[in-house]
Amino acid sequence: MFHVVRYQHLKLTQNIGSSIHLKLIFPRTLAFAQLWKSWLSTLSLVGDQNIVLMGPPGAGKTTVGRIVGHKLGCRVIDVDDDVLETSWNMSVSEKLQDVGSRQFIEEEGKALLKFSASGSVISLSGSNPMHAASMQHVKKNGIVVYLDVPTRDIIDRLELMKVDRIVGQDSGISMRDILQFRKQFYKKWYDIRVLCEGGLTAETVADKVLDAVKRYQDSESETFISTRHIRSEMCEQKGLVKYFTEAVVEGLASDGGLFVPEKGLPTFTAGEWQSLVEATYVERAQIILERFIHPADIPAFKLGEIVEIAYGENFTCSKIAPLRYLTGNQFLLELFHGPTASFKDLALQLMPHLFAYCVPKRCNYLVLVATSGDTGSAVLDGFSRLSDTDKQRIAVVTFFPEDGVSQIQKSQMIGCQRENGWSVGVKSDFDFCQTAIKKIFTNSDYSGFLTVEYGTALSAANSINWARLLPQVIYHASAYLDLVHQNIITFGSPIDVCIPTGNFGNVLAALYAKRMGIPIRKCICASNENNVLTDFIRTGLYDLRGRRLMQTSSPAIDILKSSNLERHLHLIASGDGQLVTQLFSKLEKQCHFQLQKDLLEKLQQDLVAGWCSEEDCLAAIHSVYNTTGYILDTHTAVAKVVADRLQDRTCPVIISSTAHYSKFAPAILRALRIAEIKQNPLSQLHLLSSYSPLPPVHRGLLETLKENEKQKRQICAADVNVMMAHIETVIQNKFMKVF
Repeated sequence: MFHVVRYQHLKLTQNIGSSIHLKLIFPRTLAFAQLWKSWLSTLSLVGDQNIVLMGPPGAGKTTVGRIVGHKLGCRVIDVDDDVLETSWNMSVSEKLQDVGSRQFIEEEGKALLKFSASGSVISLSGSNPMHAASMQHVKKNGIVVYLDVPTRDIIDRLELMKVDRIVGQDSGISMRDILQFRKQFYKKWYDIRVLCEGGLTAETVADKVLDAVKRYQDSESETFISTRHIRSEMCEQKGLVKYFTEAVVEGLASDGGLFVPEKGLPTFTAGEWQSLVEATYVERAQIILERFIHPADIPAFKLGEIVEIAYGENFTCSKIAPLRYLTGNQFLLELFHGPTASFKDLALQLMPHLFAYCVPKRCNYLVLVATSGDTGSAVLDGFSRLSDTDKQRIAVVTFFPEDGVSQIQKSQMIGCQRENGWSVGVKSDFDFCQTAIKKIFTNSDYSGFLTVEYGTALSAANSINWARLLPQVIYHASAYLDLVHQNIITFGSPIDVCIPTGNFGNVLAALYAKRMGIPIRKCICASNENNVLTDFIRTGLYDLRGRRLMQTSSPAIDILKSSNLERHLHLIASGDGQLVTQLFSKLEKQCHFQLQKDLLEKLQQDLVAGWCSEEDCLAAIHSVYNTTGYILDTHTAVAKVVADRLQDRTCPVIISSTAHYSKFAPAILRALRIAEIKQNPLSQLHLLSSYSPLPPVHRGLLETLKENEKQKRQICAADVNVMMAHIETVIQNKFMKVF
């Protein structure tokens, strides 16, 4: 018989510090086993490694370090007191006054280079991270924990401590500026970040440090499963549990499901969210992504590099996703300031770099994408910005409905083709393109053939890929924080969000932000005349029987099969993969399924839905322009109409403006009742520009359309086998030269 604890009694003696002995005698019980496991895990946090606390002056490193050391029963070292002053035989302030700031950093670094320790908690000085060589020395045998305290709180603490000058601060430079300057050094060295929101006790911060170190060391606990995964003890042996890197590279699970975190979503406390109110979009993005991505998958410093590249000069607005007041209680979240003028850029300027970091270097990858319009150009542009080395081994092919996108969208996709990216028109609709790609992914014979014959693996960049969905959570959280920052609401006040949706990815990202602690009351799903989602959310019946996809002036949401709905149903069904499998198998075979009553009630707790006709969409564009001078794109107009109908005006509503109106110039010109509409896309944009619209015509789009004239276009039949043959030809032309 197996016993949880093998021995009836256990006597343990362990040195804590140098003088305290702990003796434990427990009977054989499950409770003891759990306590024993917890105690051992705490002891193993340190081992021979050091826990190194880093942060600005006033972050509380010394006090927190002492508490952490006491909890772990290990040596505590304060660099200021135990290293620098001992080495110099004078106080730190005297040394700084003696040699000046620049020389002080060198002297401090030299002293730290001579220092060594193991199994200790080390509290660095605020300026240690400014000396690279000494930090490399410390990091070799330590887990560096960054105590990230809001700058405003640090300034308040330093004033209370009567500190008016810190190392590196010259006359005329404010404390805020020098603290901001130092952040570039802190982010180079830390392994894990601890958000230290205002009002926390040192004891609480110490507990957060221990939790962060445990997470850092337990890299195997953050795994992903398929939405169709049926739990069993053998799941890991069957290879069904994946790490973040594997989920990103594979894109779609082998059983046809979508990857989701096995243990659910990370959360932030209200205080942690409030600590991000004054942060930039880039800072918010990195902090949120760090909660989702374990450092064993992507180290914090590398993740920071990727985020800064993604949200850099390629966006026309420094705020990346600015919030604009529209009218009444309505605000627009402008998601079109990226290089291809749609919300897809917020994910697809980041995702290719995550993908390139995660994929094995020994293999080539072809990324397949089905697009209803905006994803195509965004994914082509995003992957074209990889390094030359990465572009040699990673390529992308986008399949779009030949007659199911706007002329400008089509021209844009053709214009965005580069040496590692191609767009292909398919003589069918988006649902066919998306279904075909899923079939190609789950065809193990075909994918195996490509790997063996050409050394090339397939992956996906649609929102079926977790790394594509994840960045969308950021802008929904950031929009709420912007409302707080602008003093429109206080943190904790509810808001609604209204999102034009077809594939449900953007709505799902907002629902994830809500689960993580952002006070979103309701997500309003806005559909055009392809309103299958509206019917489903109202009735629980997902019914494709007798439905034909209708072409509208908002083509990005001309979708009947919403892929990311599967992730949300998995979430509200408490991870019941068997149920999800049954539902989507029935949808595939019988074109419908009915959600049971209790799940429908859960669904409707977070979601309401409505739809908008073509006539009402164009009327909204005209009305908003006449009253505000602002031009909505067709998708945003759909959301505006639905928000007007469904939102009760008791709280602010953020409408996701998912694309720039320039991409849909003919529909906009019709809405504005401009009689003469030329067929040439460039002429249409120049005509729009002559009206001095708000916002201005997207310049990046104009440049891309000019590139269109130099590119070849490709069209293929609506046949999976034809698409597979096309993929093989692309691989031969792109990758065979390396074999």
